[in-house]
Amino acid sequence: MITRLAHRGPDGYGYYSDGSVGLAHARLSIIDLEGGDQPIHNEDRSIQLVFNGEIFNYIELRRDLERSGHHFYTRSDTEVIVHLYEQYGESFVSHLNGQFAIALWDSRRKRLVLARDRVGIRPLFYTVANGRLLFASEIKALFACREIPRSLNPSALGQIFTYWAALPPHTIFEGIHSLPPGHIMLVEGGRLRTKKYWDWEFPAEFEERRGADELAAELRELLIDSVRLQLRSDVPVGAYLSGGLDSSVTTSLIKHFTDTPLRTFSVGFEDGEFDESGYQQQLVEYLGTDHSHVLCRKAEICEQFPRVIWHTESPILRTAPTPLMILSGMVRSEGYKVVLTGEGADEVLGGYDIFKEARIRRFWGRFPDSRMRPAILRRLYPYLNNNPVANPAYAQRFFRQGMEYAAKPYFGHIPRWITTRRSWQFLSPELRAALPGRECYADLEATLPATINGWKGLNRDQYIEAHTLMSGYLLSSQGDRVAMANSIEGRFPFLDHRLIEFANRLPLRYKIMGLNEKYLLKRAMRGLIPEQIRNRSKQPYRAPDSHSFFTDGRPAEYVEYLLGEQRLREAGYFEPTAVGKLLNKCARGRAIGFADNMAFTGILSTMLLDEMFIRAPADGYSGSDSDRPSPNLLRR
Repeated sequence: MITRLAHRGPDGYGYYSDGSVGLAHARLSIIDLEGGDQPIHNEDRSIQLVFNGEIFNYIELRRDLERSGHHFYTRSDTEVIVHLYEQYGESFVSHLNGQFAIALWDSRRKRLVLARDRVGIRPLFYTVANGRLLFASEIKALFACREIPRSLNPSALGQIFTYWAALPPHTIFEGIHSLPPGHIMLVEGGRLRTKKYWDWEFPAEFEERRGADELAAELRELLIDSVRLQLRSDVPVGAYLSGGLDSSVTTSLIKHFTDTPLRTFSVGFEDGEFDESGYQQQLVEYLGTDHSHVLCRKAEICEQFPRVIWHTESPILRTAPTPLMILSGMVRSEGYKVVLTGEGADEVLGGYDIFKEARIRRFWGRFPDSRMRPAILRRLYPYLNNNPVANPAYAQRFFRQGMEYAAKPYFGHIPRWITTRRSWQFLSPELRAALPGRECYADLEATLPATINGWKGLNRDQYIEAHTLMSGYLLSSQGDRVAMANSIEGRFPFLDHRLIEFANRLPLRYKIMGLNEKYLLKRAMRGLIPEQIRNRSKQPYRAPDSHSFFTDGRPAEYVEYLLGEQRLREAGYFEPTAVGKLLNKCARGRAIGFADNMAFTGILSTMLLDEMFIRAPADGYSGSDSDRPSPNLLRR
């Protein structure tokens, strides 16, 4: 099992077994390079622990634990977890500031504790087979156990083709479960008990006494402290620089408030619609950073996409993870293991167009016959060549969708979900029949907290975004998986739980002022980044999609094979005639909208997943460098 995870920890393996439990660890050495090998134990070895991730406040926790009489034999952050458990029992996890998947064995109580960080940065999967609980950081490690059956979960596929991710505890594989973010699992006496220890919470009303300048100063101090904590490492730490506000904030804070040498990395594109190299270079010159840049070409997206799916272990609807995997490969080749990124700022501080879009739609919904109110939508999406609001009649039809859900907490997401769910038309009749109706969101509604209806509209939108797209896709397929594919640990200062809790108490106008997103963050960064970047409208990171897989109207060989009629019928997930028409449309360069591109990428990635994990021989792909999937491996 552990050799399947060599890419997550290429610096060594560690093992523990006592007959009733077995633990294994693949190490990526970042803190206490000499003494931090896992499993880590307590003084009498009655507690054994393996974990993936980092505990950023381990120095402060260690100091407090030593005062309470605990003795340490390493300098690692891992050992802090062991003594916290001794001190506080199962509530130990509430003391951690970090990103983690933890497995702790308490031999005296015969208790296994599994825990996952608050927002889902590090993955943790489990299944039960023949009376045994098996768990791992990636599903491919579970599939090393041959008694675990392999099949795709139709309900999860429907969820991915709606919300972009399966809803925890479901995964795309039948019988394989994901421990949800902010949860702990206790396995004792033959029973599994899961409980939530943290979640995003918002007040029904906001405290209004403090002004913008005071709040901006507190936000800046929280960010500075988060960056300082996340720079803790015994190896060099770099940072991603996208050219947008969020990565500019992290790099600027490193430059101005720490003594860490500023080493940055970025990715650019041939197509100007996706490329932000000009903004990246502007900040490089402003900060004087030591910078490396990689240009990602469409041919590389096609070539590397199978390897991406091997690591995501899930269908994806965009190719965007692929350039980031190429970028993480460059980071590794430069001798780095750790990078800070700006991920999470939009969810925490109100940065996405979808939040502004939902605000306009709620304003419009009070007077649904108004022709003036929806006109505000024209101010959105200036970065898109095919702007959905350029045609007023189309914009009216598109954004009017879901008005009947105005009272539902997921109202703001309905137009996006309807667009994504158009991919259902390509599903086979048998699979489609197994899924709920097109307008049913009961599966998502069942996961929402009872208090959500008492929150403000923007806060509801934030909660759902954080629990679907962010945790299920951005931090996974576009985050942990493509970074760890090259043994790179991503760190996310905006996702420090203290900062989230602070932001969740902010009055809404400090997140979106009119249609000015992340207002308080921009205010907090006055004088620290160039004004052009500070006041720049949000441009989400994107990459070329379907047209990356065609040359002169011909699909790549593995695309032609996987999306051919025979292979589609064998798999049984999609209707071959409908897929054939989509393939022809993409070949002619006519797939210019979001729906077609998401459908193409989703179908192709699902078929790659089937090829690698379902149809693979019993021993599967090993995951070693020599066996990482490539187009050559898919040829027949």
